[in-house]
Parts: sequence; structure tokens; C-alpha cells
Amino acid sequence: MDVKVSVVVPVHNPGDGADACIRSVLEQSMASEDYEVIFADDGSDDGIQQRLDTLSAVRSNVRVLHLERTGSPMRGRNVALMVARGEYVYMLDQADRLERDALERMYLRAVETKADVLLGRLAGDQRPPAAVFDADRENADIVRDRLLTQLTPHKLFRRAFLDAEALNFPDPGGCLAEQTFALRAYLRAGNIVVMADEVCCHVTERPDPPEDPYVWAAELRELLDIIDDEVPEGRRRDRMYAQWFRTAVLRRLGGSRFATSSTDRAATFTTLRELVVQRFPPRLDLLLPVPLRARAALLRAGRLDQLVVLAGAMRGVRLQADLDDLSWDDGALILGLTAEIMQADGTPMRFVPYGDDGLLWDPPVPLDGFRLPPEMADVSQAAARARFEVYVRHEETGAIHFLPSKCSMVRCRHRNGVRLQVTGTARLDVDSAAMDGPLPPGLWEIHVRMYGGAQQARTRVTGSPLNCTGMVADCSRRLTVPWWSDRGELGICVEPRSFPESIVLVSPGTTVIRQRKHVFVVVPVPYVPPSGGPPAELVFRQTTGREREVAAPALVEPGVPGELAGRLIAKIPTRLVYREGFLAPGVWAPFLRVEGKETGLRFKVEMNRGGRVEIHRAAAVQPPEPWYPLLKRIALRIPLVRNAVRVTRTVQRRYMLN
Repeated sequence: MDVKVSVVVPVHNPGDGADACIRSVLEQSMASEDYEVIFADDGSDDGIQQRLDTLSAVRSNVRVLHLERTGSPMRGRNVALMVARGEYVYMLDQADRLERDALERMYLRAVETKADVLLGRLAGDQRPPAAVFDADRENADIVRDRLLTQLTPHKLFRRAFLDAEALNFPDPGGCLAEQTFALRAYLRAGNIVVMADEVCCHVTERPDPPEDPYVWAAELRELLDIIDDEVPEGRRRDRMYAQWFRTAVLRRLGGSRFATSSTDRAATFTTLRELVVQRFPPRLDLLLPVPLRARAALLRAGRLDQLVVLAGAMRGVRLQADLDDLSWDDGALILGLTAEIMQADGTPMRFVPYGDDGLLWDPPVPLDGFRLPPEMADVSQAAARARFEVYVRHEETGAIHFLPSKCSMVRCRHRNGVRLQVTGTARLDVDSAAMDGPLPPGLWEIHVRMYGGAQQARTRVTGSPLNCTGMVADCSRRLTVPWWSDRGELGICVEPRSFPESIVLVSPGTTVIRQRKHVFVVVPVPYVPPSGGPPAELVFRQTTGREREVAAPALVEPGVPGELAGRLIAKIPTRLVYREGFLAPGVWAPFLRVEGKETGLRFKVEMNRGGRVEIHRAAAVQPPEPWYPLLKRIALRIPLVRNAVRVTRTVQRRYMLN
């Protein structure tokens, strides 16, 4: 039977880092006879060769190529492409992993659309979402659809297309070898397809390799030569040039490393300046964000000193997204948001009025003898198009889904200038947020990405817990709870695993009411089931010095779903001198005890010597282990006991019914 997909994985001394990758390619839903996995080992000496050989001996669809050490994965990929038998080839790195049905879904879509290149949706640990995966696309355009933001080899390529175009990786290849391969494939492909509905591959962040600025500049020249050969002069070529001007040249002249370390700074500056003068004409500056126009002008002028000053001033510039309102509407969570670019000192970024309605970008620090001309510093059009996008990211899987949002730009007077704020709302419906499907269970972060003004940026949504009321979705009847992380960042939990977990999520909103000789501790409850929930106790424990414990039954009061959170109230007696069963001066860690099981809550209680009781946010403390697991671990270290346990477990597993 013909092989449908060949998966190429170059490896070198991965240690345990390749376990997830190996497991993911072997557990694909596609039949094993329909795909093959080719591991190209680059002279490893950590035992991975023997592991892969053992694997290939028992799995007929696994092949291992043992190559001499080159220090680069490019040769391994090229050799694997030469021996691959699949109709399509997918490139994977040793630390990445595929979703279980990824190969099957990508192959069916590629065959259906007759794709030469197919981009399956990628998810990274911390990387921002790529705009290219906003929607499914056929016959995607390299410029319009932002394909140049995806230049890693994680794609499905039709093997006949690669052979016909003689496409392979530069060997041994440098920092831009993968980009060169992807660019040539994009430019020569008849049909590029983007599959954005579900995540196909989880990509691990790669460390930046050490590089020689002269070698790197030579590689970039070769890449630009490819564009010159394949793309006619005009705006399309200029936009492609601007992509590398922005990402490969000007971004190297910013950031903490350039601002604080003089290592290779002069060599980098000299090399980049020569490259820009030769290959990047000034007309490209208008295609750049305004701060990068300033870097380009300083680079051409030979002002290394001012580039360092500007890089240092821009290091702390960030996006701030504040939550203004949080409410429920027909089972959907409505977020009222305000986003704004902030300076390193925490003040809003200021723009200078110009003409009737124009705005000019003003550097965060004065630059000696340098000022952009008004036509280059003008951000009026960018400000008019300013907008934000809101998306949710799953904490465990990294899956990302964009939310419907509405926003507008607002100008506010600020000292002698103007500040720009983007305000609006986003709607989160757990029944349709995942590409018109339901959001999977778990914890989801809420992020904002803002475009416009002088630049684009992204951040987590922050703010005070305005509303911790949970809501059951109308259609799926799944509980959704808004919650705040220990850093004050907003998220949602879809289908908390238990009643106590839902309370833990919102427990930073706990308050205390002081009465004579006792206090009422009021813990918010996002959703109280019709049954009223199981009986519960609040337990307070001091772990410093002699362990002390105070426990009290808690009364659960239901709220109004979607409008008012419920409450869990416990009456705790207090004394200025400790006595068993009383809260006394000191710091106490709280726990929720339900059906004999304790769960740490995300606050702490502090009582001073005058009897004042205060609630402070804190990370949840793990409840102490009971004695019997500790004694069990000690007993299992005794050889005869350990052997007896093994025999007992074997007998139970083989002969006793569950």
C-alpha cells in the first residue's frame, strides 16, 4: 500500500526532550501502514540512537538514518527527503508534538484541495497567535495572508512538488536556512492552504543560536536575491523586503541585549548599516511602524550612540489592558476593556498634535541632533485604524481562539500632548468560542493584542475582581467561572472539576466582617447548585512553630446566577491569647474541607495583637499529608515489605475481579 505521509524528524542528543515527539508520531489516528516516521540522527551520543533502533525494530513504519555529525538539522532533513516514500512530507522538530489526529486531518485536507503546501495550525508555549491562522484559506497569498510570519518548516509539503522544484535545505545551513526553504516553497507553490480550525502541532520555543553578524548578513543577501529572482519590482516586492527589514534587521537594534551589552554591538551595527545602504532603500521606511522608522534613519545616519539611547528608552514600553466591566448576557461573558501603550515609567505614551487633526510620534527620550520629519513621524492614519483583538489561550495545551470584539479609538488630552486609548467589548460564549464549537474544559487565559498608533503589542487582561459570578451555559449546561491569577490576570475556567475547585478560583475575593469576640469570613461562591452543594468547613491552620488549627462549619448561601455570586460564611471565634478552637494573633492559612478532603484557598488571614483581622491575597497552600502515606513510604523502603506488596498487587491484578 502507498504511504500517504512521511514525517521527518531530525534529532541530536535530545535526552528526554524527544519523548513527547516520539509518542505523538507513533500514536497517530492514521493507520500505521499509511504513514512513516523518519528519524535523522545527527551523530548523537546520548543513547537516542539505540532507543530509535529498538523502536524501528518493532515498528515497521519507523526508519532511522544514522548520519555523521554536522551540527545542523538541514542535512538530516535533506537525506530524509531523498528516501521518503510518502505522497506528502511533514517536517517536525525533536521537541515538538503532533495532535493525535493531525496527520489524518492535514492529509485529507491537502488531497481535497490539491495543495502543494499546507499550513496546519500551530500552538506554542508562550508565542502570540499568528494572524495567518485566523481562518481557513485556499490559494493563500504570501503577502496578503501574512504567510511570511510562518517560515519554520512545520508544514505539509507535496513530495512531487518538492522534487519537481528541486527544493531542499541549504546544507549545512545557517540561521536563515529554514526561512530560505520556506520562502522558495511559497513562491513556487501552485496552491497554499491554511488549515486553522484545530491545532495540529505544538511547537516548542527554540533558543537563539550564536551567530556571526557577517555570516548572517551574507545569508540574508542570498535570501533577498531569491526575492529579486522570483518577484518583479513593485509594491509586492517592497512589502516582502519590509518584512525582513523589520524582523531581521531593525529588531536587532533594540531590546535589552543591544541596549545593555556591548558584545558584538559595533560589528552588528557596521554590518547592518552596510546591508541597509546596499539593499533597503529609504522608500521602504513608510512600510514600517514609526519607532522602526526612527531606527532606520539613525542606522543610515551612522548614529550608533543614539540607537543605544533609543533602545534603552524603549525597553520598558508595554501594552496595558484594563478590565472596566464584566457581566453576563444570555450565558455569554461580556468584557469591557481599555487598552493603551505605556512608557517604561508607567505613564501613557504621548503623541504630539500636528495640523488640524494629525498626530506625531515623539521619542520617549530626546535624541541628540535627530528628529524625524513630520511625514515620517505621522501616526494619524495608524491611529485611525487602531483596534484590539481579544483571544483566549488554554493554559495546558496552548490552544488559542479569538473572540468577537468591538472597539474604537479615543483621544485624550495628556499634559502637552494626546494619549490614545482603544476601548470596547469582547464576547465570550463557551458554546461557540472555539471556531464556532464549544471551548474544551480547563483554565483559559484572556489576552489582548493591540494594533495602531506607533506599534503593536499584546498583554494579559488585568484588573480588580469586578464579578466572580459563575454561569451555566444555556445550551451545553457547562459551568463557566471568571477568575484572577495570583498576578491579577483575568481568566476563565470552563467546567471546574469540583465544587471546591470553583470556590478556590475566586477565593481571593474573600472578605471578613469583624464582630465582638468573633469574625465572619465570607468566601465568594461562583455558582451554587440547586442542591445547595455538599456540607463544608473552613479550616485555618498555623504552620509556623507548633501547629494550630481552627475549624468551623460553613453556611452556603446561593446567589443569583449571572448576577450575584453566592457566599460561603463561617463564624470564627477570636481571642488575643491562643486557645484551642480560637483564632489568635498570627498568620493563618485557610483550607476548604468538603467530604473529608481539604483544598487550599488563595488568601491568608492575618490577626494582629490588637485583634484586627485582615485578608491578604496569597498562593494556595497545600494541605498537610496525613500520617499514613508517610508511614507507607517508609515501610516500602524495607525490602521484605516491598516484596510482599509486589506479590499482593500481582495476585490482585491477575486473579481478583475489579
